[in-house]
Amino acid sequence: MEPGGFALVMATGIISVSVTQHGMLVLGQTLFWLNWAAYLWLLLISVLRFIFYRNEMILNFVRPGHGAAFLTLAAGTCVLATQCLLVVNLPVVARVVAVWGAFCWVVLIYLFFFSSMTRRVKAPFRDTINGSWLVVVVSTQALAVLVAILAREGALVAREWWLFAAISLYLIGCAWYLVIITLIMYRMVLLPLIAREFTPPYWINMGALAISALAGSLIILNAPPQGPLHDLLPFVKGFTLFYWAMATWWIPLLVILELWRYVWSHVPVNYEVDDWNIVFPLGMYTVCTDSLAHATGAQYLMVIPNVSVYVSLLVWAVVGAGLVYRLLCRRDTHT
Repeated sequence: MEPGGFALVMATGIISVSVTQHGMLVLGQTLFWLNWAAYLWLLLISVLRFIFYRNEMILNFVRPGHGAAFLTLAAGTCVLATQCLLVVNLPVVARVVAVWGAFCWVVLIYLFFFSSMTRRVKAPFRDTINGSWLVVVVSTQALAVLVAILAREGALVAREWWLFAAISLYLIGCAWYLVIITLIMYRMVLLPLIAREFTPPYWINMGALAISALAGSLIILNAPPQGPLHDLLPFVKGFTLFYWAMATWWIPLLVILELWRYVWSHVPVNYEVDDWNIVFPLGMYTVCTDSLAHATGAQYLMVIPNVSVYVSLLVWAVVGAGLVYRLLCRRDTHT
């Protein structure tokens, strides 16, 4: 099992939210239940792996360039809880899943940084840093998004507490993006990068920005009409627009790099688990642009999600077909 296996849940979850926002309710709910099945299956496999192959799992966690991908468990859990609120009305289930997601985030994020900092023998920089490190940001902002949505319910005092937590998580995620993307850009620009090394997790360069913009937009939409949190809104609005603009800037460059990888350099096109790291950013960009348009009143931005919702759904279907094909090939091989 790949460390970033729960990227499947992240991708399917955000596509479910996206199509639901655009009126495709049946499809959104179908993807919701499909996502639950995928999540429980992956969770079962992870538990069994930890029980029977604990040493191998720990070695994979501390392996340079792989540990951050385990945080897809926290991010996927938070996205699943968000589905429980935005796709179907299951608030009690959402709260239970939210607690589990917050627990996974706390444990995994501190274990990741602890193991990275205390490792005695460290690999060369180019073999360590990659796009998967930004799952640190994605998992943090996924929790911020979930908390911001939960803030809609309850009394005003509780709402302010929820929003304060959401803003704090939002700022933590924004800060870590600025740190990690600096290292990634150093790796991509100043060190040799061959086509095979441009793997799907580099799409998280954009996805981490998009989910940060979504978290900021939801904080703006759910902020109280007055009080100390309301006074922070101009700052949040500016930072959110900044992150959305950078997410938009990344998309053409990532497409060009994909063409360089597959068309110019002739890297074989094969399904891999990391392909879901392409689907998730595209779906997240659709959802965050929709929310940003409502948060800022810039309704002219809606032309983007009205088109990108179909693009992201198509990419999800293509990657999903690749997964089914891979499973069928393995079945034929075993028989």
